[in-house]
Amino acid sequence: MKILKQPKEILKKVIAKAKSKLKIKKAPKVAKTLKRQVAPDVLDFKETEIANTKFSHGENFCFTRSLPQELPFAYGQDKIILQVRDPRWLHSYWELKDATLSGLKSSLGDDFYRARRVLRVYDVTSITFNGTNAHSFFDIQINDFANSWYIDTAGPGRSWCVDLGLMLPDGRFIMILRSNVVHTPLDGPSTITDEEWMIPDEMFARLYGMGFGLGRSSAVGRAWQERVKQGVFSSGLSSSPVKKEVQERNFWLKVDCELIVYGATQPDAKVTVQGVPINLRPDGTFTLRYYLPDGKQIIPVKAVSADKLEERTITPIVTRETK
Repeated sequence: MKILKQPKEILKKVIAKAKSKLKIKKAPKVAKTLKRQVAPDVLDFKETEIANTKFSHGENFCFTRSLPQELPFAYGQDKIILQVRDPRWLHSYWELKDATLSGLKSSLGDDFYRARRVLRVYDVTSITFNGTNAHSFFDIQINDFANSWYIDTAGPGRSWCVDLGLMLPDGRFIMILRSNVVHTPLDGPSTITDEEWMIPDEMFARLYGMGFGLGRSSAVGRAWQERVKQGVFSSGLSSSPVKKEVQERNFWLKVDCELIVYGATQPDAKVTVQGVPINLRPDGTFTLRYYLPDGKQIIPVKAVSADKLEERTITPIVTRETK
């Protein structure tokens, strides 16, 4: 009986050991399954934020490439523009609507197809242009497909206006568009003098010398200004024709005279002084500066209206006697 009991006890011990081993192996599996089941439910907001900060999620900006837009070929309006290129040349460009051309075709009939397209250039210097009072004009024939043109005026220091029109076979000119008025600059020094800016010759020479570092503080400057006093520069630098005189003594005196003639009239009038035409300023004023010699000077000033129906004459008489 003891012999039979021993195998049973040994068998129980073996089974108990086997069960204990099975329980140890199954425990981790149960824990893992518990974690898997609990983890999604237990994960809170803070854990989600921490997880998100581990990675950088940069936003993808998509830049669309924009192509440069070209200027339109036409703006759908009737217009002509005149602009200055230099003292001699102007540039004009224009646009005509199809409706405008269609209206001209219907009103002119066959004359429209026989007409020449022309740019009429007006000299409107110092006048208020009304279409008929220009000083002069000239025509430039252009082709039917042109929409711009360079114009040689050969007249610096003038005012200009341009008409785009049709020259009919019978010589009539039909204006379609009229441009703005432009002013070409002078191609040299202005001939207009202003009495407000007149200064004595000695002061002018002194300022001229100081511009080159020849002031009174330097020996060269003092010598230079002494030469100015002696009249060496009076004919070269001065604006008035003072005659040079031979100085015999250190004490000296010079007196000379100039005559300034100024006035005003209508801006579109034509003015002559002693029979010589002069240019008016845009406001109709004028200023002239003359050397006044000894004797009697007669200076007739004549103004004629733009329509040549009226004229006025004023004659200043000035006498100079030097003793």
